[in-house]
Amino acid sequence: MLLRALPLAAALALAPWQAHAQAVALSGILGGKALLVVNGGAPRGVGPGESHQGVKVVSVGREEAVVELAGARRTLILGEAPVSVGSRSAAGTGRRVVLTADSRGHFVNSGTINGRPMQYLVDTGASTVAIGQPEAERMGLAYRSGQPVVLGTANGTAQGWRIKLDSVRIGDVEVLGVDAVVTPQAMPFVLLGNSFLNEFQMSRINDQMVLEKRQ
Repeated sequence: MLLRALPLAAALALAPWQAHAQAVALSGILGGKALLVVNGGAPRGVGPGESHQGVKVVSVGREEAVVELAGARRTLILGEAPVSVGSRSAAGTGRRVVLTADSRGHFVNSGTINGRPMQYLVDTGASTVAIGQPEAERMGLAYRSGQPVVLGTANGTAQGWRIKLDSVRIGDVEVLGVDAVVTPQAMPFVLLGNSFLNEFQMSRINDQMVLEKRQ
């Protein structure tokens, strides 16, 4: 039996995705089956013609697998970051999104940056979108070609990079050309600051935040 796999901890750490699509990663090949990680769950061996959480495996190669969801096919490469499968629209055309606070009063959810899945935390006190360096590397952002900036941190100053994101999307709402900074330290979430939020009219009702895209 042929077994090629990533460490289990790495597979489980892959990011979740929103309901419009599935975040799917190939964490290994077990015999003729693909070890799929869907929405950050545990790896599952799935053979050609079989499905797991709505993701159907079409074919399995030596280091890749072709999967299908809702008529959309994607090729997964062993060890690469999760890809979104099942989203039919090329661009977000919605204008309104409703966010619900968690038990701590924070607005945390999943979205995409340049089509790559990410988890975000709404931060109305941040002037711009902020991304930790490890997360920026996972999403394939060419941040080192951005403008170097000096950032203030709890431990003093550090060098970061100012970049422009092609797309930031939550739900079916998408904003193009969003300013962001990449920080050298890791962060548990992408901070959605005002370079993104200023594109919306915001209102708060109890534990819900409503974002209406400005005309």
